[in-house]
Amino acid sequence: MARMRRRKLWASCLCITVASFLLISFQVVSELGKFERPKIESSNLKDGQQKPEEATRHLRPFLKKGLHQSKQKVAKADSYPIMLWWSPLTGESGRLGHCGADTCFFTINRSYQHHHLTKAFLFYGTDFSIDSLPLPRKVHHDWALFHEESPKNNYKLFHEPVITLFNHTATFSRHSHLPLTTQYLEGVDALKSTRYMVPLHTKNSLRQRLAPLAYVQSDCDPPSDRDSYVRELMSHIQVDSYGECLRNRDLPPQLKNPASMDDDGFYRVLAQYKFILAFENAVCDDYITEKFWRPLKLGVVPVYYGSPSIADWLPSNKSAVLVKGFSHPRELAGFIKQLDNNDEEYEAYIEWKLRGEISNRHLLTALKERGWGVQDITQDNYIDAFECMVCSKVWENIRLQEKGFLPRRWNADVTHLSCPKPQAFAFPIPALQWTSLREMWIPSFEQSKKEARALRQLVERNQNFTAQEFWTLVFKD
Repeated sequence: MARMRRRKLWASCLCITVASFLLISFQVVSELGKFERPKIESSNLKDGQQKPEEATRHLRPFLKKGLHQSKQKVAKADSYPIMLWWSPLTGESGRLGHCGADTCFFTINRSYQHHHLTKAFLFYGTDFSIDSLPLPRKVHHDWALFHEESPKNNYKLFHEPVITLFNHTATFSRHSHLPLTTQYLEGVDALKSTRYMVPLHTKNSLRQRLAPLAYVQSDCDPPSDRDSYVRELMSHIQVDSYGECLRNRDLPPQLKNPASMDDDGFYRVLAQYKFILAFENAVCDDYITEKFWRPLKLGVVPVYYGSPSIADWLPSNKSAVLVKGFSHPRELAGFIKQLDNNDEEYEAYIEWKLRGEISNRHLLTALKERGWGVQDITQDNYIDAFECMVCSKVWENIRLQEKGFLPRRWNADVTHLSCPKPQAFAFPIPALQWTSLREMWIPSFEQSKKEARALRQLVERNQNFTAQEFWTLVFKD
């Protein structure tokens, strides 16, 4: 009987634990699903729901702290400047972070907001919300923004009135204080590696059952309107589309889970192709994702559409086919067919890979000097680097003031995070095929400019405000 009672007690505890976990998970998902555009009623995209390409990025293991940071939990922070994560990205209630000679206390505990040693507030762009900001902002309070994501996640950050609220930035822009442009590239060795490379004669044989082009997207109809282009391209050349967008071919069952996008088997499927359509979800300078780097690592030629500054990041002058060089998908299709039928012309695009030579000095320098690693446990990750950048700047001012000098002021400018208004392609597109661009993304961009101006005005008032005050100001005209 005693054993039976113990079993019942154990089962009851297990049920309570599971129920608590589910409740907390639901609350977290609900928070991530919030989206601040209540006035736009027409949305076919359900933008508050993260698609696989955003979700995998958001849940990466980059939150594991680097080798140079202490795991020590502290109850008080009376000896070190406090860095308060206003967006609870790290989930850490208190931790001493060692950044070279500097040490700071990092926390997500908002009870430290008014602590006399709180020097900086750290924000994750996707979670940056008007519902709660650390106001009033004191003169010694630095605001630091970490945002590696697409503008679709939070458009108002991409306008001058908001981005200039921040003192320190880590964004995909090369002009950011901590540029994250190469966040999806492990390093030079990953580009040079021939691990997944399929010989050209084998690819030519595979062409009997495979299209020359592969397309893998499950985030459909984004601001770049890429699906409209690919849909038109498909009428001029064969494309194997594996994702949810324009799908006409299925991946093997074991690779259908979005989590398998970095699996060895998925890479080997894509490596069989001659070309991969690498279309970003937004068109912004230096916004370059795994869509571009992945085919280069696999020995496939990317057909790229996205960052207007992509030429600055190519391994060599002839390593990708750039969509912007063609006036119409028909013209692009003709060029791909030409390369597909001419081995010598095609091999010119992979010669850098075969030789293991990267001629782009700008890319090599950026990788060498970035100060953080990707999937490399011997280096700090970019979250570590961001935290230490802010910590070091805070300590720099502390030392200046100890010597009787005025503190320095760092400020972001519009180049740190900027994207143009979404635009339709120049070739005619049937109205029904670009509904999301016309009804969602362009109005969203235009409204975000009003939101940015309203937010700036309220923050400069330097006192707490309500959501009603914000939206009233947004729509007052």
